[in-house]
Amino acid sequence: MSVSRNEKVVVVGLGYVGLPLAVALAKRFDVTGLDIDAARVDELKAGRDRTREVTGDQLAASTLALTHRAEDCRGADIYIVTVPTPVDAENRPDLGPVVSATRSVAALLDPARKPIVVYESTVYPGVTEEVCGPLIEELSGLRRGIDFFLGYSPERINPGDREHTVDRIVKVVAGENPAVLERLAALYGAATSAGVFRAASIKAAEAAKVIENAQRDINIAFMNEITQIFAKLDISIWDVLAAAGTKWNFLRFQPGLVGGHCIGVDPYYLSFRAQQLGIEPHVILAGRAINDRMGAWVAERLHDRRGKAGTALVMGLTFKENVPDLRNSRVIDVIRRLEELGHKVTIHDPLADPAEARHEYGVDLDPAALDRRYDLVLAAVAHDAYRALADDTVAALVADGGLLADLKNLYADRTLAGVERWSL
Repeated sequence: MSVSRNEKVVVVGLGYVGLPLAVALAKRFDVTGLDIDAARVDELKAGRDRTREVTGDQLAASTLALTHRAEDCRGADIYIVTVPTPVDAENRPDLGPVVSATRSVAALLDPARKPIVVYESTVYPGVTEEVCGPLIEELSGLRRGIDFFLGYSPERINPGDREHTVDRIVKVVAGENPAVLERLAALYGAATSAGVFRAASIKAAEAAKVIENAQRDINIAFMNEITQIFAKLDISIWDVLAAAGTKWNFLRFQPGLVGGHCIGVDPYYLSFRAQQLGIEPHVILAGRAINDRMGAWVAERLHDRRGKAGTALVMGLTFKENVPDLRNSRVIDVIRRLEELGHKVTIHDPLADPAEARHEYGVDLDPAALDRRYDLVLAAVAHDAYRALADDTVAALVADGGLLADLKNLYADRTLAGVERWSL
């Protein structure tokens, strides 16, 4: 098998992962981006990407076709599924979006074209071949390995990262046979300057993706645990890390709130699969428990430091700095616990969408929040907009006798006269 510029590629899902990938592939191939959200498609056609991963100029210059109608995507050569894979309320894998996308793709396949269905969504090992493949066969009546083929190429998009973009990172690719593997290597290799890595199997590629984020989660959990230990000893974790970081092989992880659509989710996919196999994943789940509890721990330390409830400002709601992504943000854990402890919380975020914040968490963002004073001010997310605030502006947010809580150590080197501070 080979891949040519004339072959048709469909990218299913135009979020943080799918859109940059579709734009990159469209530089070399005939690509259509499919998203069931008509409003999302309309905004992209108008040159606006709410995720800020692709600029208006990039959209305007791209040959990428956009549609919310699945029927517009019949008879393509390669379908790439990039839909999210969340967890449910019990932290069990929710394969609903992947299954829904698979159902849509199954109705579009033309066996005469021998299409490949590639999954980029993060899943536990076995989902592509044991869940998605059989579902396509059942719905389409086609035979896997004869009428259509499976592939996997784990997404590695880091929202807000302008260095490790999809066209500059190594893409892991896997196919159900050597011919499919080489075809996908040619496809992705044409879209990235960093080259591709041919995984030994689809399951190996699925496993590689899920452990990338589980590894980070466990390392951050260790940082969060020692932060809590050192807090009892009245030692700043930042002082400890500054000293330990002088060793050449010290791993430079930091404590914090672990959210987002990958690090806070992927370990549950791996632990779920392990438990299915009769293995109790002690380390993975211990790390998750520590990180899931971190937001409440921060809120309780702040309440203890204040000694009473009052007005509180939380600066930042997104799951990480300089992105508008609210998915699985653990800042909400701090907010909820502060509210339970009696604090009246005001939330500000210069990048988050107010309607999305209301929909996801039932909270309102106050764009004028930085014009008032509070008993407690928590700098929760290290947005550049907060980093750029002048010393007197930061100090003016804190009421007399109030407390500035600097979760990300943003203002460690600032001169904030008369302001009581707290940090990890």
